[in-house]
Amino acid sequence: MSEGNLRYSLRFITKSSTSSRRDKSRSLYFAAKRFFDVAVTLLAAPLALMVVGVFALLIWLNGGKAFFSQPRVGKGGRIFNLWKLRTMATDADKRLQEHLAADPDARAEWDAKQKLQNDPRITRLGRYLRKYSIDELPQLLNVLAGDMSLVGPRPMLPEQRQYYPGTAYFNMRPGLTGLWQISERNGCTFVERALHDTRYSVMMCFSADLWILFLTPMVVLKGTGL
Repeated sequence: MSEGNLRYSLRFITKSSTSSRRDKSRSLYFAAKRFFDVAVTLLAAPLALMVVGVFALLIWLNGGKAFFSQPRVGKGGRIFNLWKLRTMATDADKRLQEHLAADPDARAEWDAKQKLQNDPRITRLGRYLRKYSIDELPQLLNVLAGDMSLVGPRPMLPEQRQYYPGTAYFNMRPGLTGLWQISERNGCTFVERALHDTRYSVMMCFSADLWILFLTPMVVLKGTGL
């Protein structure tokens, strides 16, 4: 074997070995992440069930179903049903379309963020639930089912895929919380959410997940969830 071929072979072996170690490390991380998701969810279940039960009863007493499910895009583009406490009026879609048609500023805000600061669909109790993210507690069921993780990208609606720049989202399970939650939260645009997803996909590790989980309650208690 010539010296040039030997150097090439050594570089190839070194690169392959490094890539193999990185892949193995990433696989161990994903396995540990899944175990952590299930363990923490089961520990939080008694308190979460009590809180969800109280607010589900209040929603039901106000009229209509207590829970709301909606298709979302999961890892690899797979569609799953995401569960939440219902925060919107029963004629939510009609209210939204009428509001966007009558208010150009609202239309611009919706096109940029896929959300509205003053959303006409949300009930009075729903505003409280959203403000402190209580409506998202049923998503712990999605975590147990493996559709979501405690930490990851914000769950995307199927119709939002056409507006999503990049591919990072599709390589991860959506999260109950994430970088979007502890930064701008609802103040960021849909494109900026994609940047958070890319950042998280690069920095993914157990310490990053613990850091995000530690900061989430402090952000939620500020009541910026509308």
